[in-house]
Amino acid sequence: MKIAVLSGKGGTGKTFIAANLAAAASQSTYFDCDVEEPNGHLFFRPENVQSEPVQIIVPEVDQNKCDGCKWCVDFCKFKALAYVPGHLMVFEEMCHSCGGCILFCPQKALTEKLRPIGRIEKGFSDNTLVYSGFLNPGEESGVPIIEELLRKPIHGETVLIDSPPGSSCSVMESIIQADYCLLVAESTSFGVHNLEVARKLVQVFNKPYGVIVNKSFPGDHLIGDYCRQQGIKFIGSIPFDQKLAQELSRGRLVARENKHFRRIFQEYLTIIAQEVSLSETAARS
Repeated sequence: MKIAVLSGKGGTGKTFIAANLAAAASQSTYFDCDVEEPNGHLFFRPENVQSEPVQIIVPEVDQNKCDGCKWCVDFCKFKALAYVPGHLMVFEEMCHSCGGCILFCPQKALTEKLRPIGRIEKGFSDNTLVYSGFLNPGEESGVPIIEELLRKPIHGETVLIDSPPGSSCSVMESIIQADYCLLVAESTSFGVHNLEVARKLVQVFNKPYGVIVNKSFPGDHLIGDYCRQQGIKFIGSIPFDQKLAQELSRGRLVARENKHFRRIFQEYLTIIAQEVSLSETAARS
């Protein structure tokens, strides 16, 4: 069961929810796909960490073969190529590695080379296999790292995908393989707006989804009422709690440190598993 955890903006508690769901499972794999600012590893503190680079293909120019026809420049929609008199320039940070410029060059002046854009780290934290993607500063896109992350072997049947915030291409890439999308929301008017952004995205991909509220106050039914009005599955809520905030500030996984919260996250995993089963049954019928 692959669960993607996402939100319409950063700071809602997406990583807190994803990491603790992974920690509450008997065996699990956690993918931190928020490659611009990965922080799940700060909670898990994985051991025996292994690191490997992630590289993409970019064009390399043989200036002696280039005759200045600019076919490659006209082809590239990402403006990664420019021609000045006597010289073809490649802006590697803007390249999306499509390879079209190499195919279109009539003089065969362009060839492929590899360029590192980040790394993937892997390690174990008790019952959880932790993968974290790290995008180098200044890079255009984290999609290649997310693609490489989600090809890695998994541990156990429960997979938590900690998606980037928002609704960018990186978020889309992170939910493609998901069986279920868990939307994390804040109980504010702005939180409703962000929830709607995330909801529209998962609907485009026709993914089953539900909502969990983080930092919920007693008697506050804003998100719950919205979910009922829109026919959205309401999974549950995490209370705004000072002791919980203190545990988080120390970088602790409450699903491991606190029996009460462990039980809550296990219950949420059970609910999500039931929702996935219902969705698969409906798809077959």
